[in-house]
This record gives sequence, structure tokens and C-alpha cells, in this order.
Amino acid sequence: MEKFFKIKEHNTTVRTEILAGITTFMTMAYILAVNPGILSATGMDANAVFLATAISAGIATMVMALVANLPFALAPGMGLNALFAFTVVLGMGYSWQMALAAVFIEGIIFIVLTFLNVREAIINCIPTGVKKAVSVGIGLFIAFIGLYNGGSGIVQLGDAYSVPLKLGKFSANSPALLIVIGLIVISVLLILKVHGALLIGILVSTLIALPMGITHLPENWSLNFNLSEIAFKFDFSKIFSLDMLIILFTFLFVDMFDTVGTLIGVSTKAGMLTNEGKVPNAKQALLADAIGTTVGACLGTSTVTTYVESASGVSEGGRTGLTAFTTSILFFLAIFLSPIFLMIPSAATAPALIIVGVFMMSPVKEIKWDDYLEAIPAFFTIIMMPLTYSIAEGIAFGMTSYVLLHLLTGKFKDVKVLSYIVTAFFILDFVLKSV
Repeated sequence: MEKFFKIKEHNTTVRTEILAGITTFMTMAYILAVNPGILSATGMDANAVFLATAISAGIATMVMALVANLPFALAPGMGLNALFAFTVVLGMGYSWQMALAAVFIEGIIFIVLTFLNVREAIINCIPTGVKKAVSVGIGLFIAFIGLYNGGSGIVQLGDAYSVPLKLGKFSANSPALLIVIGLIVISVLLILKVHGALLIGILVSTLIALPMGITHLPENWSLNFNLSEIAFKFDFSKIFSLDMLIILFTFLFVDMFDTVGTLIGVSTKAGMLTNEGKVPNAKQALLADAIGTTVGACLGTSTVTTYVESASGVSEGGRTGLTAFTTSILFFLAIFLSPIFLMIPSAATAPALIIVGVFMMSPVKEIKWDDYLEAIPAFFTIIMMPLTYSIAEGIAFGMTSYVLLHLLTGKFKDVKVLSYIVTAFFILDFVLKSV
């Protein structure tokens, strides 16, 4: 294990890596409950989607562990599953079989682009200032996810247009109160330098959630191992229509830059970037994403992507593929222990996400705020991630402003050619969304 994952070389231990892997899993296990709920709205069998979700996450994360040796986990992406269900199927009227075909093609395209080093080149063309801002933006983004907690957290939707957000209600049995309790537990443990503070906080919060009535002990242990209703159910009949080309482009765009942003942001926070500012083993990491998406489509689930919640494991000290390996094993075990994992409420994992947001803030001090050519794109990158609820949109605003400012100030020679090409695609995406 030491030789394969190079534990000592990365200044970590087996215990730390395993604990980090468990923490990552606990903060993203919600996808096992949420993904079936979203995709079943299209008519897909929820139990089969649960199985496809767990298997695809396990396989993709295992590839990340064994091929890239990085502490990142993957699973069907939030936002991408909503695009799949509510836009493509319920909104545009296509079948879920056709949507799966689009996801499958996306995965194949990503595999080709990865072997051609196109996706790795895109990562390398992002300027240093924006890369540092990505880490900070992701921190605010995942902290907001934890604070909002699906509308029942510390921050909730406002009552009117003039007040878009407001403070939640802290009744005796409210999820918001549980989040506050979890925040206090984790914060105290961190201050006391207790190893595994995030994981302990999640477990303590889950136990407290039982008497509060927020979660319940599992009663039904029935298991389903049947994928026949959704696996390999592709419909390619209208794959070359204009609508489907737009859908495919959207899938490609969101997944590519969500993954790129996550790899850059979490690697920056972990101090894993090379001296040239590159993500180590980026090509292998992107291959894990591409394989996960392709396999996931074959099994019957939406696009698989690298999860920003990987930052929780990195914050616990995870630095190698052993962290991802541990998370992968837990996804496979979840197939047999789903009632236990599904009893962990989102309000119990929300405090961990909020605290990880704190951890992700440190690169902000490395941004050159007195240089407006770097500061303005960095600011847009940071602020647009939580406000648009999208890592990809944050990068789009950051890169577009970076290129435009260099053009308008006569410093266009300082921008890489590929940065212009990527920005052109960002602008095209803005236009398509406005039509």
C-alpha cells in the first residue's frame, strides 16, 4: 500500500488517508438518495437508479485512486442530473433513453479529448490568479450549499423579491438548529486539534438527529440488484437533431468545467499543484471522469463528475489515491448497507461543508488585489460560483473578464491562444442560454 500510493512521499499516513476517504464519502453520500429521486421523475426505476449511482461512483472513484493516485471522489453530478431530468426529458419532451444516449456520447467524446490532451491543456491555460480564485469560490459555493441545505438550513429563501434570502427558523426540531449544533461540535474539535473532527461531527449530528425526529433508524432492509430496466437503454434515433446537439454541448460544457474547477480548487488548497501551477496527474484524473460518465450511462445514470465534496477529505489530510480508494469501497458497500447510509440526514453533513468552506479561503491572500488585471477576474470567479450555483459559470465569468480586460487594455499578447478559444466557447454558451 505504501509503495503503490506513495504514502510517505506525500507526507501522510494510512490512517489519515482512510479517515479522509470516509469523511469524503459521508459528505457526498447524499447523492445516493437524491439522484434516484431526481431521475425517477423521468419514469426511470428509482431502485435501479440507486444501484447505478453507487456502482458508477465506485468505479469512477476507483479509477481515480488506482490510475491518478489523487484523493478525489466522483459520482453522478448534481445540476447535471437536474439538466437530464427536468430540461431534457420533462422540459424538451425527449425520452430518458435518448438523454442517456447523449450522456454516453459525452463520455466517449471526453475519453477522446483526454487522450488528445485537450482537457489537460484547458486546465493549464487558466491563469494563476483565476486558479487561486477557483479554490476560494468553491469554498463559498460549498459553504452556501451547507448553509442553505435544500431550503431548510441556516439560510433560506426570502418571502419576497426584495429579500431573496433570509435567516432560517431555529425551532426545537429544525434542521437549521441541528446544523448549528454540528457547527459548534466541529469547530470546538478543530480548535482542540482533534483528528477527524469533520467525521466525528457528522456522526454526532446524526445521533442527535434521531431524538429530534430529523432522521430515523432503518426499518426496511430490502435490497435490489436489478439494473435490467435502465442499463444500456439507449435511443440514438434523434441524436443529430439541433436540440440534441445543444443538449450535448451543455452536458460537455458543464461537466468539463465543473471537473476542471474542482481539480484546480481542491489541489490548490491541498498544496498539490506543481511549481508550474499544474494539477498533478491531471490527464489520469480527467480520464477517471470520462470513464465514469461512459460507464454511468451504460448502467443508467446521468453524467459522472468529480465532486467538490472531495475537499472535506483533503481537509482531513487526504493526499493520495488511498483516500479515493476508501471512498470507492464505501460506495460499493453502500449497495448492501443502503438503509444505514441513507439515514444520515443532509443537516448532519451540512456543518462539514460549511467548515470546509472556511478551509478553502486561504488562497485568497495570494491573489494580487492591487493588480486589477488579476483582481477583477479573480473577484468574478469567486462571487459567481455561489450566486449562480455553478463552478462552471464562475470559471466562465473569470476567464471571459480576464481575456476581455487584456484585449481592451492592449495587453492581448499576454494571453495564451487557447485562452481565447476557451473564452469563445464561454461566450457561445452565454448566447445559447439567452436564445
